Amino acid sequence: MTLEYSTLAAVDLGSNSFRLQIARVVDDQIYPLDSLRGTVRLAAGLTSDNYLDEAAEKRAIECLNRFGERLRGLPAHAVRAVGTNALRVAANASEFLGKAELALGFPIEVIAGQEEARLIYLGVAHGLPASDENRLVIDIGGGSTEFIIGNRLKPMKLASLYMGCVSYSMRYFQEGRIGKTGLKQAELAARLELQGIAGDFSKEQWQQAVGSSGTARSLSDILEQSGFSQSGITLEGLERLRSHLIKAGDAKKLQLPGLRPDRVQILPGGFSIMYAAFCELGIEQMTPATGALRQGVLYDMLGRFHHKDMRDVTVSQFMKRYHVDAVQARRVDALSFSLGEKLIKSIPGIDIENELQHLAWSAKLHEIGISVAHNGYHKHSAYILAHADMPGFSKKEQARLSLLVLGHKGSLSKMLGMLHHPADLSLIFALRMASLFYRTRTDVALPVMDAEATYGGFNLYIQPGWLNANPLTSTALKEEIKEWKTLGVELKLIELKR
Repeated sequence: MTLEYSTLAAVDLGSNSFRLQIARVVDDQIYPLDSLRGTVRLAAGLTSDNYLDEAAEKRAIECLNRFGERLRGLPAHAVRAVGTNALRVAANASEFLGKAELALGFPIEVIAGQEEARLIYLGVAHGLPASDENRLVIDIGGGSTEFIIGNRLKPMKLASLYMGCVSYSMRYFQEGRIGKTGLKQAELAARLELQGIAGDFSKEQWQQAVGSSGTARSLSDILEQSGFSQSGITLEGLERLRSHLIKAGDAKKLQLPGLRPDRVQILPGGFSIMYAAFCELGIEQMTPATGALRQGVLYDMLGRFHHKDMRDVTVSQFMKRYHVDAVQARRVDALSFSLGEKLIKSIPGIDIENELQHLAWSAKLHEIGISVAHNGYHKHSAYILAHADMPGFSKKEQARLSLLVLGHKGSLSKMLGMLHHPADLSLIFALRMASLFYRTRTDVALPVMDAEATYGGFNLYIQPGWLNANPLTSTALKEEIKEWKTLGVELKLIELKR
């Protein structure tokens, strides 16, 4: 894909705030044009059984309607919207996302915690001066906190912990009350979470600490304007603020310069997590960053346009990690691409390039499960793709790859009720055929063939006489006809005209 548009937009559906960033692209740089923000408090709308309540959904949809109006007219591939922790844990996330996408006018990806951390670092790193020092980046969100150690533009260690300024404020500081006991409990809970990553993120691993997003910027403003810190966030400044919070006893009574009204209720939770991080990781001073998740999304989009797609890097790494037979993967990739391209062209309104990209990734990764066990390897492959941390991929994209790989082998009855995308059948058919024709795992001479999607299924046109000369493949194709019937799909084998 070439960069045809000079304007890109990123939407961050955070657990506390929703943010829209629109930027202009000049060469390899991104320059902000416009931004919108809505305090949605999505995490505050999660019930005890992790369902988003109606009030939170209403706030979210109203905000996304405003964003959608601003984005109107932008092409689909110039906009990327990502959802974070609240949407990762919400039991009714899929139902909400349908309404949210309608309001926004664009698809919404729910990204994994590690992917969120990677994108945060990308956004932060682009806003910092070049340095050879390792940097620790901490981003306290509404429902999760991300920790990254990186050097220049490369993240080296990533972690996402299930604790955030909204969730902790609701749990330990109900109705804004700030007591010694509640503060201590919140800090201990955060330190307990941090102990699992303390070894990897200790002060021996980095030289500079950076804080991104609202909590870090808010704490920095408060400490500096209150005279608790000369510059940024310091351990001494946090301890002075801690005493001030206990003395106030109630968030509503806080009178602190630099504290915005919309952050009053969530300050205690965010403070507790930051203070715990300073204590547990040995931080003494932290610099607030200008970049965050939405800037990272913009730079990641720019990378995709310039053919520096992190997803391609991840696929290559997975092939090495799981010892994929690269030659066989190339064979299956080439044939499935040839068949798949012919089949999906007949589907109206489909993004052909995107579909073929998913097919290519699936072809390259369809055998990663062999490293677990050869028997039923397609199921192992599908499980890995669905659950592994895959930098660059959204949860939805991983689920799609998992589905295609699961369907490429074995009984098709397992796919009943699972195929919802218009191209699912065609891509699985292309992958199954490629795997079938290359079952010998050698560079066999393939027949001249063609494929066609029909109203009721598929026609596979094959070179005359080839099936008679290759009885093993002929038998396998006849079995395929039976398999496709389980999905109500008719597969016809037709000899090409001489």
